[in-house]
Amino acid sequence: MNTVSHPLASTQPSGAACLSLPSTGNTPDPIQLHADAHNALSMAVFYLRQPAANVPGARRKAAQALAALRGLSLSMEG
Repeated sequence: MNTVSHPLASTQPSGAACLSLPSTGNTPDPIQLHADAHNALSMAVFYLRQPAANVPGARRKAAQALAALRGLSLSMEG
């Protein structure tokens, strides 16, 4: 019987997006957060434009973009 192990599948609930912050306690770079959001949204659009649209992948990328934008908003407040 062949089984495939997915170690990352059990680390986060489905649809959960997390923003990894530096362990030093420094605020994340706003330019990097903006770039992360832009890249994630670009990938989401790419997934949706494929002939067989990858909706779950696009949903994950959109969640990553929202997490980056949330981090950007928090870094601009403080």
